[in-house]
Amino acid sequence: MNTISVETLKKLNNPIIIDIRDNYSYNISHIKNSINIPYYNLLNNYSHYLNKNNTYYLYCEEGKQSYEISKRLNSFGYKTKSIEGGFLSFK
Repeated sequence: MNTISVETLKKLNNPIIIDIRDNYSYNISHIKNSINIPYYNLLNNYSHYLNKNNTYYLYCEEGKQSYEISKRLNSFGYKTKSIEGGFLSFK
């Protein structure tokens, strides 16, 4: 399974949450304790940002883009999950 629900995510202890939206969207509002790595930066330089020993939880606005990026990163050997419903599911 390549996704995680908001309810399950909230039960995790210190998850590494990555907001893949652009800087402008992140600065307006974001999930508490998330870090902003816009999707184009993440895809072009994933080995700089990610460690294969950690699990990362990605979100975009609605969850579609983060799902596709998560699948791609997982195919490279990283452990990622897309947050179902994206940022909108937190509102």
